[in-house]
Amino acid sequence: MRPDQIQVDQYDEQLANKVAQLHELMGELQLPKAEIFPSPPSHYRMRAEFRVWHEGDELFYAMFDPKNPREPIRVDQFLVASQKINQLMPTLLAAIKHVPILRYKLFQVDFLTTQTGEALISLLYHKPIDDEWLQQARELEKQFPNCHFIGRSRKKKKILSRDFVLERLTVDGEYFHYQQVENSFTQPNAAINEAMIGWAKKVTQHLSGDLLEMYCGNGNFSIPLAKQFDHVIATEIAKVSVNSAQLNAAINGIDNLQVVKMASEDVASALNGQTELPKQLIQAGIETLNPNVVLVDPPRAGLDDATIELIQKIEHIVYISCNPETLKDNLVQLQKTHVVKQFAVFDQFPYTHHIETGALLKRIT
Repeated sequence: MRPDQIQVDQYDEQLANKVAQLHELMGELQLPKAEIFPSPPSHYRMRAEFRVWHEGDELFYAMFDPKNPREPIRVDQFLVASQKINQLMPTLLAAIKHVPILRYKLFQVDFLTTQTGEALISLLYHKPIDDEWLQQARELEKQFPNCHFIGRSRKKKKILSRDFVLERLTVDGEYFHYQQVENSFTQPNAAINEAMIGWAKKVTQHLSGDLLEMYCGNGNFSIPLAKQFDHVIATEIAKVSVNSAQLNAAINGIDNLQVVKMASEDVASALNGQTELPKQLIQAGIETLNPNVVLVDPPRAGLDDATIELIQKIEHIVYISCNPETLKDNLVQLQKTHVVKQFAVFDQFPYTHHIETGALLKRIT
């Protein structure tokens, strides 16, 4: 996203245009009126990545237009990024500028921040990282309270103190705490993430029994929803996210959630009876799980056929989507067995064409 594409005074109009395009895309489907969740128009993004551009003694952050990838666009402040990122941007470069070992061949800086003021800062280099770099990086870290630094070079990673931050989300007046690890998936817009979790809690608040979740990530939805259900089994393929989900369950005092490392298509094949139940699902209690609700939050490719076949057997489906086009395709199939009872739009990515949606479906009796 180019900085000159960010026009805060036109945010409402841009959101209205996106919603209109979504309605046009979904026009042939029978959907209820959408509940719209707007984003804060600025300082909503908790993570950002910038190239670092070197011109003589000058050092600055840069972004690139895909239409002109060789011409850097200087970025001194980034309106969509959190206040913490904007505070760190100039002070970090000022601290690095006159330390040759930290500056030399630095080509990228990644920021991950929280609503509680923590930051994880990754420095990426086109050179090996040695003990001299590590010594100077430790001195750098001392200058930035509540910040944790990481050095990266040719697939090697140097962690100075830790490679994660602890985020706190507030949903319906209740706090939820999450470990967020460098380079693992987290929702970038914290305010909209809170709205998404709140919506999922609201539409399932009267649906008791067990919950099955697929693509659970770090437990973003699993943990707040677990309090509304008897037993929850959540699956996720990324090992780092599985570890975080298990830790986050413990941090939040959740004892009825089992997190299993497994791809959704493998889970679906096993539960559809096409393959044997794997040991890890059995150990999690899948044989006694009787899910009344399934929650899916797939990547942009949407749901595979085996997963659709599985969830069509479950009474209620909560579908969180980051791609309206694949959502539409999946809903065409799902509406053969279910009807959409609730629909929501979450503006996770203002000033872009991307939009997040949520749907609650109920099985047709």
